Amino acid sequence: MKIPTTLKHKPVVVSENYENVDGRLAYNSDAKGLSLGLAQWNDRGKIDISAKVWRHTGEKWSRQSEELPLHRVLDLAILVCRTKQYFGEAYRFEKLYDPDNTTIDRVGLQGDAMSISVCTDNPMIDEDIKLFANALGTDDELIGERLKTLSRILKEMGY
Repeated sequence: MKIPTTLKHKPVVVSENYENVDGRLAYNSDAKGLSLGLAQWNDRGKIDISAKVWRHTGEKWSRQSEELPLHRVLDLAILVCRTKQYFGEAYRFEKLYDPDNTTIDRVGLQGDAMSISVCTDNPMIDEDIKLFANALGTDDELIGERLKTLSRILKEMGY
């Protein structure tokens, strides 16, 4: 299925077979494609690049398609990596976290730091964190394959 090029997001680089590799939803996903292109929120004279997940209902392109600035895509990747790293050692805590120290990391970015912590504002955190850890374990192979690929590409780029 071809990603539309007549909408406000202007695709430049695309993956039009994303539905075939979309994790556990592979070959049965409404996420039909990914693109990097000119952001839909661009103002005259100000150009931003965004990443977009293109979703299709089977009848039409969905308004649930998501568009993110590239730095947010990378920030999410950082969040995934730190979370996966944290849960590799979380078994050491009875509740899978330390209620007295919920901070996972502070990642320095742009002269400040992105704080990453367990969300103890969630009233069901003790149950939800167990469900989260189980789901993360179930998807370990899917996530690990992508992280290894990302690591290889970053090394090829000199990072």
